[in-house]
Amino acid sequence: MIKKSFSLIFILFCFSGFSQKIIETKIASDILENSRNLKIYLPKGYEKDSLKNYPLAVVFDAEYLFDIYVGNSVFFALKDRAPKQIVVGISMEKTKKKDSYYNIENGRLNTTNIQFYEFVRDEVIFFMESNYRTSPFISLIGEGTSANLISHYLKESQPFINSYICINPTFSDFVELEFQSYNLKKFLKEDNTFYLYTNNSTSFSLKKQARIGELQKGLSSLEIKNFNIINDTIRTSSSISAMSEAIPRAINKIFEIYSPITKDEFEKNIKDTTPKDAIAYLENKYLEIEFLFGSNIGIRERDIYAIENIIIEKENGDYLREFGKMILKLFPSSPLGDYYIGRYYESGNNIKKALKYYKIGYGKMDPSDPNSDAFYENILRLSGQ
Repeated sequence: MIKKSFSLIFILFCFSGFSQKIIETKIASDILENSRNLKIYLPKGYEKDSLKNYPLAVVFDAEYLFDIYVGNSVFFALKDRAPKQIVVGISMEKTKKKDSYYNIENGRLNTTNIQFYEFVRDEVIFFMESNYRTSPFISLIGEGTSANLISHYLKESQPFINSYICINPTFSDFVELEFQSYNLKKFLKEDNTFYLYTNNSTSFSLKKQARIGELQKGLSSLEIKNFNIINDTIRTSSSISAMSEAIPRAINKIFEIYSPITKDEFEKNIKDTTPKDAIAYLENKYLEIEFLFGSNIGIRERDIYAIENIIIEKENGDYLREFGKMILKLFPSSPLGDYYIGRYYESGNNIKKALKYYKIGYGKMDPSDPNSDAFYENILRLSGQ
């Protein structure tokens, strides 16, 4: 418990250092016929790079959920485990049921719930996309009845939300029938990737645990290639603790592809592949990062080194040139692409071409780079031949 509390304190402390980036504003709603308060977090560096776009996270229950989500998003971005995000928090009516509850007799949204649903869909998201540099990747985050409301966005005939994060969800007794009516197979038609996170918890009542458990069981049987089901169970005696744990766990899974190649990822997806397939995997990973999150981060050196041995040791190193070309395509300023092409030609005893690429790579390097000496040694070694 002490460890978990420390983690939460650390995240909130991390968030506090970025408090100057919070914008508080009101949005006049034609749908609600009143104004609502919004809290908007813009990530560090937003003002400096006028071309970069950021995934948008829409947080319901901003009164208590906004700060926690922003703190986690900052922490994960600092650790290079997720892209920086723009976060907007929506204040809910003091009587939360007015915005996010449902008809307990049939599970359907009532009139005010539908209005709030449409307010988020047609006004809040439009406002954020019109005024800030958002990428197409959108997340909705809510807790309790707000989590239930978020699940209703799955019924949209044209999906526009990428991740549905349902924290400590208070689902209706009809939730399984509702999900069946959403026809989740329709997501297969979309050239995009989607995520649904729900968490159960030992802190919930037995009835609530059973309801969520049955839904998660049904969801786990679905096989939809581009729709990722994340069924989580958090063992704790406190629903507050469950909430604080669920948010980082959701972010970790949803942005998993953004992270550098992990040991598990290597063992599962790369270790036994051919050099050609390993190169394709790495290239597709970074293309998908750019497509999903609007983040052109080039290519991490640690990911290049992760598959290096496969390229060098399998098939006599014949794919070293293709490896170098792939790196230059994704990250033209990196000397590593030129290095691997140079190594390819050197292995074939084509010294003239090898020397050419080693020199090109060396020319891209900062003299203070600790690897520059190794590059220069290659040039000296081949120049003497």
